[in-house]
Amino acid sequence: MALINEHYLKLKRNYLFADIAKKVNAFKATHPKADVISLGIGDVTQPLCPAVVEAMHKAVDEMSRKETFRGYGPEQGYLFLREAIVKNDFLPRGIHIDPSEVYVNDGAKSDTGNIGELVRWDNSFGVTDPVYPVYVDSNVMCGRAGTFDGEKWSNVTYLPCTEANGFVPAIPDHRVDMIYLCYPNNPTGTVISRDELRKWVNYALKNDTLILYDAAYEAFIQDPDIPHSIYEIKGARKVAIEFHSYSKTAGFTGVRCGYTVIPKELTAASMDGSQRYPLGEMWLRRQSTKFNGTSYISQRAAEAIYTPEGKAQVKETIDYYMGNARMMREALTALGLKVYGGENAPYLWVKTPGGTPGWKFFEQMLYGAQVVCTPGVGFGPSGEGFVRLTSFGDRDDCAEALRRIGEWMAK
Repeated sequence: MALINEHYLKLKRNYLFADIAKKVNAFKATHPKADVISLGIGDVTQPLCPAVVEAMHKAVDEMSRKETFRGYGPEQGYLFLREAIVKNDFLPRGIHIDPSEVYVNDGAKSDTGNIGELVRWDNSFGVTDPVYPVYVDSNVMCGRAGTFDGEKWSNVTYLPCTEANGFVPAIPDHRVDMIYLCYPNNPTGTVISRDELRKWVNYALKNDTLILYDAAYEAFIQDPDIPHSIYEIKGARKVAIEFHSYSKTAGFTGVRCGYTVIPKELTAASMDGSQRYPLGEMWLRRQSTKFNGTSYISQRAAEAIYTPEGKAQVKETIDYYMGNARMMREALTALGLKVYGGENAPYLWVKTPGGTPGWKFFEQMLYGAQVVCTPGVGFGPSGEGFVRLTSFGDRDDCAEALRRIGEWMAK
């Protein structure tokens, strides 16, 4: 008989956002006339920009003609997109990436969840806390996280990001094999300075640690002094894999496209430490076996983002969401709430009044204002006492949600 992977039984029954959806649906069932506004789930609301739509139409037309039809594409991604990525996302910042080091995917979530297959199941790993749930859950699935005590996993090094340390995680006081970093951060919306990021690279170089750097929200950075890529730091090519996504940047949550960078210098050791193996070659072998590549239509759409028209249009969308963030931050602060993030990221990290537990505050806001937030504790133990709001909503909905929250808090 087939035996299950028992590590899956260690996972919480539902993914965080599935739990939220369940609670919201239960509310709607008992309040059918309620008009619920969600500021919790990180999905976008603005349509694809015209340059992207035009490129997709053109690609579909190509697929309709025998002479231009395309079937399976290269698992690593078409060269036209990889070259555009290098030319536009890295060269302007003085970063030299070869197109052969870029691996196109169907969204950063897939690669951040699957990248752990390249290393042994018993590697130790650390995460900033709170953290995007996929980092931990994907390691639980292979047995790397250990056992759960109701709050933390036994084999995970948690790096608290709290008010007390300004949401800047401390460098571990011991060696860790793998470290997940996400900046701008999801869920706190905070960023990391160049000097702080350099500390992490130096730690990784000293300890032979692999950094898994999620840069999915780098396009939202407004401060010119904040790094957009870990490869802006000297030595990072030897220790870091970087993940990028077009989901929030260009509204590709339904189109699915992103990319991962694995430099040629990046290697991992054999069990006895006698040999080093290039992770890029291993990842391409993995992708060739388990992934048939991102669709041609999606890759042509992503390429269009880098045209002059595409850049201008995508910037308009980013400015729209950051305008929402600014409006939300100002309004919530005026209500007396402590708000972090929302300046270089589309996420706002809001401290619950009076230390109210996150799930309780979630229900209070849902029933009192018909507005959905995300409990911070769902991202890790250090997230308790906070909720995450996103600025991806429609402008009018955001304004209405803020009005409702104001009325609810005034009662």
